[in-house]
Amino acid sequence: MVCDHPTSGLWFLVDTGLAEHFFPELPAMKLEQDPIHRHKDVLTHTFAVVENVRPNASASFDFRITRLAALFHDIGKPKTRGIKDGKGVTFHHHEVVGARMSRARLKALKYSTHDTDAITDLVALHLRFHTYQMGWTDSAVRRYVRDAGPLLNELNVLTRCDCTTRNERKALMLSQRMDELEARIAELAKHEELAALRPELDGAQVMEMLSIGAGRQVGEALKFLMEIRLEEGLLGDAEARRRLEQWWATKTD
Repeated sequence: MVCDHPTSGLWFLVDTGLAEHFFPELPAMKLEQDPIHRHKDVLTHTFAVVENVRPNASASFDFRITRLAALFHDIGKPKTRGIKDGKGVTFHHHEVVGARMSRARLKALKYSTHDTDAITDLVALHLRFHTYQMGWTDSAVRRYVRDAGPLLNELNVLTRCDCTTRNERKALMLSQRMDELEARIAELAKHEELAALRPELDGAQVMEMLSIGAGRQVGEALKFLMEIRLEEGLLGDAEARRRLEQWWATKTD
């Protein structure tokens, strides 16, 4: 998977039937992706994405993991394929189904836990970029970074490489949106520690402040504080405590 052009070998596995014996999900992707665009089935698209992932795609990313994620990213499409009036072929939640399928196949192929987790997470997240259609607010950037975690660079590379359209205008638009996202991440990172997003108070501070012991209420308080952190950014210790007091008052009335 790390050679210059791995898809020649992948096509060989599919065309000879060998893939059926150890990776049957691969030939299963040879289905129509769109009745209007018959030239591009899911497997052809998948292999194009694999080829798009090049070692120089980013200054710092795991090339091997991203290549494998590209191979698996649409594995859930055959099982989620449907037809909707006015929209044609749909693949609702194929990223969720695909993540489950990827984990099972990677385990069967004896991949390490680290590789399996990373590839599966990228499959689950590969559409996350497209859920933000209204621009990259600070909150949207924080949530995207939080969800990607240590796989942020890999996810960005996979998202860029997933664009195989022949429509130059559409491809340019996606590239510009990704440029905007990466610029927003860099700008926000100058003011906030995005690499380790966490509530401004930890569990011990919450328990001390609210005079409660470890348990469900601490988790709820941290979840509340994390939501504020994602939505509004850093508030400062005093303001975070004031917000927590207000929230706690509504729970104890």
